[in-house]
Amino acid sequence: MNAIANANKKILIADDDSSIRLVLSQAFTRLGYQVRATGNATTLLKWVSDGEGDLVVTDVMMPDENVFDVLPRIRKDRPKLPVIVMSAQNTLLTAVNAAEVGAFDYISKPFDLDDMTSAARRALAKPADSEASKAQARAVRDERLPLIGRSGPMQDVYRTIARLVGADLTVLILGESGTGKELVARALHEMGRRKDGKFVVINLAAVPRERVETELFGREDGDHGKLVEADGGTLFLDEIGDMPLDAQTRLLRVIDGSEPALNPKTGRRPNARIIAATNRDLRGLIQQGLFREDLFFRLNVAPLRLPPLRDRVEDIPDLARAFLLRANREGLPSKTIDAAALERLKLHFWPGNVRELENLIRRICALYAEELISARIVERELADQQPQIQGQEGPVTLATLVERHLGGYFAEQPDGLPPAGLYDRVLEEIERPLIQLTLTATRGNQVRAAEILGLNRNTLRKKIQDLGVEMARGRR
Repeated sequence: MNAIANANKKILIADDDSSIRLVLSQAFTRLGYQVRATGNATTLLKWVSDGEGDLVVTDVMMPDENVFDVLPRIRKDRPKLPVIVMSAQNTLLTAVNAAEVGAFDYISKPFDLDDMTSAARRALAKPADSEASKAQARAVRDERLPLIGRSGPMQDVYRTIARLVGADLTVLILGESGTGKELVARALHEMGRRKDGKFVVINLAAVPRERVETELFGREDGDHGKLVEADGGTLFLDEIGDMPLDAQTRLLRVIDGSEPALNPKTGRRPNARIIAATNRDLRGLIQQGLFREDLFFRLNVAPLRLPPLRDRVEDIPDLARAFLLRANREGLPSKTIDAAALERLKLHFWPGNVRELENLIRRICALYAEELISARIVERELADQQPQIQGQEGPVTLATLVERHLGGYFAEQPDGLPPAGLYDRVLEEIERPLIQLTLTATRGNQVRAAEILGLNRNTLRKKIQDLGVEMARGRR
């Protein structure tokens, strides 16, 4: 859409923050749009009722009204007017509530200006589908849904869930172990149109391979399987990558209707929404002949990828506090956690993801008498558990040793923050023994040592002088 075409489009902006109004107004004006901006919902509603605007961009919390109360009135007055909702309350509920009241899109604050302008272009090019909005409006509000995090990666997850709850599509959830794949599957079920039906889980990695078909499809003697049990609800196939090929073939026939699996109670084929999940590379398994490509395409209708915890470390404080509250509700001693401990948690790699973090918090609550969880306690537990968590059978990696050392160093600081210049000090500590050992191995041959290290000989000579490296006996 070029600037001339944009000039015929007017965007209405509503936000009580004048700086956000200014930034958005300037951005949309540069793209050639007409813009009107206000700091309250009353003025916005008047403009809309007067027939102004081709798009509304509004914050959730306004001084006079909540936009979730305003949007139904806008949709009643102007059902085809697209509305983009902004919010700093970056939770799954906010995203779902926005979809529930018919918003075209939800953008979390602080937002990327490119994301905002891209959403505006889409909204102006194709108005919101009122039927999809009505379907999404079936979503229910549930504060107890255990999806926590306000990071950018989680906002993407929330937006995808909000778009899928009103549909009945097959979903494939991808993510490492411990990222919360079953929680997302439950959210899709409990917030969707099948919420009154059963949510049935089968973990294909936990069932012996020879029993998978029986567990899933039942036996001819009348023992009904999980597919019949999930009739009218959702069947969650966890760790689908571990399903044997024979069972894959039968599942494919059931999905495409070529196998007449019947529910004996109703006399018809079971009608279950299928949600699958895996931590494995299904495309790689296809190349190895271990997973059917046609089944993959049947399952991969709506893929949803969950980020590992290391890619959303800003969510760790919220997660840790939530797990502390959960542990206390389950009977473990009440505890709080200090800022230094939270910073130490952010430094960990978290191979076990959110599940590993929750287990750590529960363990600390059970084993330590202190009411305040300090960085030293966290460091002690991470150091004690790391080999088991990582499942290493061979030598511990250099990265692991460095992480442990630095974790202990951070924990020893009074406020969790070491003195300035840490980067250079750490590099110097690593460089000196690295150069020393390389020179020892080459018996002091600097030309050979420089080749091994990948350094220019003059650079190596300067480092030897600056770091005070002792020369091994032999050639220089």
